[in-house]
Amino acid sequence: MADSDAHKIAKAAKYAFENSQLIPASERVKALQEIRNVLDANKTEILEANKLDLQAARLEVEAGRMSESLMKRLDLGKGDKWDSMSQGISDVAGLPDPTGSVSYASELDDGLELYRVSCPIGVLLVIFEARPEVVVNIASLAIKSGNAAILKGGKESSRTTSLLSKAISTGLAKTSLPETYIQTVQTRAEVSSLLELDQYIDLVIPRGSNSLVRNIQNSTRIPVMGHADGLCSVFLDETADVEKAVRIVVDSKTDYPSACNAAENLIIHEAVLNTVWPTVARALLEANVTLLCDPASLEVVKSLPSPPKNLNAHVKLSEPSSYTTEHLSLTLSVITLSSLKSAIEFINAHSSHHTDSIVTESDESASMFCRGVDSAGTFVNASTRFADGFRYGFGTEVGISTGRIHARGPVGLEGLVTYKYMMRSKSQSGHIVGEFGTGKKRYKHEKIETNTVPF
Repeated sequence: MADSDAHKIAKAAKYAFENSQLIPASERVKALQEIRNVLDANKTEILEANKLDLQAARLEVEAGRMSESLMKRLDLGKGDKWDSMSQGISDVAGLPDPTGSVSYASELDDGLELYRVSCPIGVLLVIFEARPEVVVNIASLAIKSGNAAILKGGKESSRTTSLLSKAISTGLAKTSLPETYIQTVQTRAEVSSLLELDQYIDLVIPRGSNSLVRNIQNSTRIPVMGHADGLCSVFLDETADVEKAVRIVVDSKTDYPSACNAAENLIIHEAVLNTVWPTVARALLEANVTLLCDPASLEVVKSLPSPPKNLNAHVKLSEPSSYTTEHLSLTLSVITLSSLKSAIEFINAHSSHHTDSIVTESDESASMFCRGVDSAGTFVNASTRFADGFRYGFGTEVGISTGRIHARGPVGLEGLVTYKYMMRSKSQSGHIVGEFGTGKKRYKHEKIETNTVPF
């Protein structure tokens, strides 16, 4: 793609954003409703295209050029994925408008008012792999939050994303929003050119593999929001209840192993090594999970009475690299530690700061874990798989952010807005700074109780 074409797309997105700011929020809601209607009307055609993408992906897996976990993310017809995607549009449409809300208001002087007001970020460039429904998820959030967006999906889902993008454009055309409000591009060359256009693009959001995110972060001056990987842990505290431990560990690992919020490391307090761990280990083996164990946990598993038939094939000695690997499969790394403090230190040193959970009956341990673990999500007696925008009630999410500024964790509507300061003088002669200072007027700085800007 020529640089001039990239420039044209980015400039059109910026123009669309700027010209959409005076369009009422109700029109954005209408756009989402129209998009859902178009998608549902074209469901059969889109799912047929998705089957073709899956067939092509299967050949890539068999040739060793694609991982099994990546291929599984392509399937738009699996389970309730379509229904969740479709319902997510309506859920986002029904959420409160994230723009125009006042988070700070103050009267600086008689008739001089200052407001901090939420507003869209601008133009988003969102780059993702495999999951075709991400096109719809992100378009919904961008539209609702007042942002224009340029979307780039993975080549492995090109047939599906092409039809999804067409449906979005068709829905937008039935509203007063600009046609270029949501655009899609197809190639890496297009992305490379767009990453240079920081005068038009305000935020890059990559969703995908570690290598994808790192490459984006190293290739642009534009701010990047995203996570490179999902190294999540579950810690079995010394007070862990065995039934809770089984349910939480098995679900965290097996509910959707290729998701970024699936557990990759299991940490066992040495006090429960011979009590809780044997039952958890048996449950994991019954779920066909491969265990990469440290010597202490390995010894316990090898000594299980009436050992599972897959024990020898599915239990192996771990290596140091096991605990920094995002398996994205039915593989779990296991380590035994002597205290809650050492578990917190281990997680902070080895995790990707995504989501980590503790199984405990101690309020003190729960509090220490949640405060001490430096991750976007810290859970008590709950599966790491709950780390999701839809489950949080955000309607859907644009991604998971493991950064520490602006937005963290599942990024929904609130993560796609920033704020501006609005000031208004009601004085007949206006206000000037020269009237304030030593021997002159003093600032009042009196709080104004309001949630909306009165002008």
